[in-house]
Amino acid sequence: MTETVGELGEREVLARVLAQLGAAGGAVLGPGDDCAVLRFSGDTVVTSDTMIEGPDFRLAWHDGFDLGWKLAATNLSDVAAMGARPTALTVALAVPHGTPVGLLERIAAGLDAACRELAPGCGVVGGDLGRAPVVMASVTALGELDGRRPVVRSAAQPGDTVAYAGALGLAGLGLSLLFAEAADPDGTAHSRSLPELRRAHPAALAAQLAPEPPVALGVAAAVAGATAMMDVSDSLSIDADRLARASGVAVDLDAQLLEDGFGVQQDAAVPIEAMLTGGEDHGLLATFPASEALPHGFRPIGVVRSAIGGGGGPVSEAPGVRLNGAPLVPAGWDPYTVRPPGS
Repeated sequence: MTETVGELGEREVLARVLAQLGAAGGAVLGPGDDCAVLRFSGDTVVTSDTMIEGPDFRLAWHDGFDLGWKLAATNLSDVAAMGARPTALTVALAVPHGTPVGLLERIAAGLDAACRELAPGCGVVGGDLGRAPVVMASVTALGELDGRRPVVRSAAQPGDTVAYAGALGLAGLGLSLLFAEAADPDGTAHSRSLPELRRAHPAALAAQLAPEPPVALGVAAAVAGATAMMDVSDSLSIDADRLARASGVAVDLDAQLLEDGFGVQQDAAVPIEAMLTGGEDHGLLATFPASEALPHGFRPIGVVRSAIGGGGGPVSEAPGVRLNGAPLVPAGWDPYTVRPPGS
């Protein structure tokens, strides 16, 4: 018999969830009180993200472990993009009354596993449980800069090398495969063909359902002198455009460098269109002085150019993203304008 959250009640559900979680290294006091107590040695970065069943994930595709992993990974990547070391997460979960308690246990196990593998020492230190019509999750992640300055998206300089670390375009391919092979014509997700899809396209499915962002490379990039950096979650073209506009420069992507570096990933062929417009890879886009060697794990994909009115370096037309020197219209995920099938 499957036990539900409504049958067990909050206290028992919370006990089951907490049993799946390890301790965070920087926690003086972890879950169980009104607040956690953390010890910080200096400046701290904070980020929050919300995922809602329907627009952000389908339970027919995500089991609880993968969902928990993805909740952690997407927030750890944001911390890494500031050049910080992730230290703690808080997680608020709201679910329907009839939700199996096992789903919450698996979510907690996935959260814990992602922290241990992607950001050792980081852990869940608290959160909240609630009731909602669908599964909803909100995660807040904290990280420490350890005496370094944060790497912001607004400091790219003309002449910098544009580089990328992580998977690129794979998650978008995975989502396309899921809608094509694991959804009804109206877009309703199902799991009937999921095992076969995982066998046939393991890299693309894993990148979409349980991404592995290069979290440790955030600190490596900061130490190596990255001038600007950000997590690529909505698409390379959208996020490169954001970085360019924030810095007042043009980010000129090189199609050949993209194809050479990311055309084949884990035995999956990735077309350049997928690299430019696919979202949810959660890799790191960074700019480095041309005189500096790129940290291991980063590959060059372009160059920063001056915009009109900027100083020094090759001149472009205006701040924004380009491909081989030509203006590129950013495309990818926007929660207010993009509607996946069945949403």
